[in-house]
Amino acid sequence: MKDIIYFDNAATTAVRPEVFEKMKRYFCDNFGNPSSIYKIARENKNSTENAREQIARVLNADKNEIYFTAGGSESDNWAIKCIAESYSNKGKHIITLSIEHHAVLHTCQYLETKGYDVTYLPVDEYGIVDIDKLKSAIRDDTILITIMAANNEIGSIQPIEEIGKIAHENGIIFHTDAVQAIGHIPIDVKKMNIDLLSLSGHKLYGPKGIGALYIKKGIKINPLIHGGAQERNRRAGTENVAGIVGLGEAIRLINEDMPEELKRLTYLRDKLIDGILKNIPYSRLNGHREKRLPGNVNISFEFVEGESILLLLDMKGICASSGSACTSGSLDPSHVLLSIGLPHEKAHGSLRLTLGRNNTEEEVDYIIKELPPIINRLREMSPLYEEFIKNKI
Repeated sequence: MKDIIYFDNAATTAVRPEVFEKMKRYFCDNFGNPSSIYKIARENKNSTENAREQIARVLNADKNEIYFTAGGSESDNWAIKCIAESYSNKGKHIITLSIEHHAVLHTCQYLETKGYDVTYLPVDEYGIVDIDKLKSAIRDDTILITIMAANNEIGSIQPIEEIGKIAHENGIIFHTDAVQAIGHIPIDVKKMNIDLLSLSGHKLYGPKGIGALYIKKGIKINPLIHGGAQERNRRAGTENVAGIVGLGEAIRLINEDMPEELKRLTYLRDKLIDGILKNIPYSRLNGHREKRLPGNVNISFEFVEGESILLLLDMKGICASSGSACTSGSLDPSHVLLSIGLPHEKAHGSLRLTLGRNNTEEEVDYIIKELPPIINRLREMSPLYEEFIKNKI
């Protein structure tokens, strides 16, 4: 057994050795600026275009529809802010979900201060949007629907193809944050009627600080960053060549591995869910049992605090989280768990375990063994649990 057991792959992933090997030469040897004309610059330009082609192939897009960014948050900001700006003459209404990542929610809230009207659709108890409510929310001035492909906390997968079809039938642009989905479930931008799609390298065993935005040909969108002609005049800034090469290789590899990894991770996920629910009373699975990412396990435990669970797991060498890595410093309960109907006290007692390519069945068995005594220990210190048991008797 390894000293550190990493079950927080939704927060970030380790760079694959093959990806790192591809990247190394672009730091010290092939360091040329792709916008220059000499040989090492031209070679780097070719390398970035090859990576663009690798991403496009996975998404079933054209390579000229792929634009590199600094990550998923930038891609979300660019898609939402600049579509809103570009199509403001048609309307100022945007539709999204209450459980979106904060890169989407906070961007929409920002736009509200600029005179835009945003509808935050509720979700059901499993974190999935009600299609009828989506249809009812559409107005004549709706210009954008932005709904994530899969939730980063509870793993629920949205009916993206159906949502995209509804958007297009009503002449509305459709953006999806696919940061958690890419490489874990199949994504086809043409089949799924997607106009814009955000992705990030460090969620799929690539480097941090690199992402991409797919922009369908014909979509009018202003640049988010001005100052240069890079990315066909749409995203200024000298290209992060090493990061781009790493992203391209990472997405190629994860897509090749996806059929087998989907089966393997689904098996480990289900074993982990069953093992926890069977051995720990007063626990519940958050999110849909089947319509969820293959490596996502999110469970709430009554009468305990999620932060305390994490500290005790860390003492056992287990890395986990209680929700989104972007809000790990917050004392507030997860907005996702509140949106699916959990009361504050249950939302505070949540644990997210997200599996990846380096996790093994032995590690799953270890967590199933070590977690019940941790929960029991914390409950023994809880006056709420003591009162509950007393009343039950």
